[in-house]
Amino acid sequence: MSEPALKALDALGIAYTLHEHPPVFTVEEAEAHWAGIPAAHCKNLFLRNQKGTRHYLVVLDHRKQADLKKLAQKIGDDRLSFASPERLLEHLGLTPGAVSPMGLIHPGARDVIVVLDADLLASERVGFHPNRNTATITVATADFLRFLESTKNIVRRLTL
Repeated sequence: MSEPALKALDALGIAYTLHEHPPVFTVEEAEAHWAGIPAAHCKNLFLRNQKGTRHYLVVLDHRKQADLKKLAQKIGDDRLSFASPERLLEHLGLTPGAVSPMGLIHPGARDVIVVLDADLLASERVGFHPNRNTATITVATADFLRFLESTKNIVRRLTL
């Protein structure tokens, strides 16, 4: 397949399984399509600090809620809020509803800090969008970490 996200995984020799489904814009919509897919499914949040000088991609288990105030304290930054669709497009090359760690392949992503929920690491496989909300890909968690390492982004592992 010629999708850039899948090409990036292929280039790293990372095996993945692609699951096509109708467009989904929220975790709640996606859950119906994840039934039977053995993986820890990710919720991905693209955030910015109050001044807009730092951007964060928060990757956590889809069943968890992110307390932005506590998260800001844990990472040592000021108030966090959701980044605008324009910032999402600029930094990850994505649109709302398709936020994914695979957005880190976008040239604008080099300064995005990844905040990874350490609880995801207990799963054998993780699942997330391949930069479009009409599919879910699953990869081995060890391969996901290898992908993150290949991006050269700062990755902070925290229990969220």
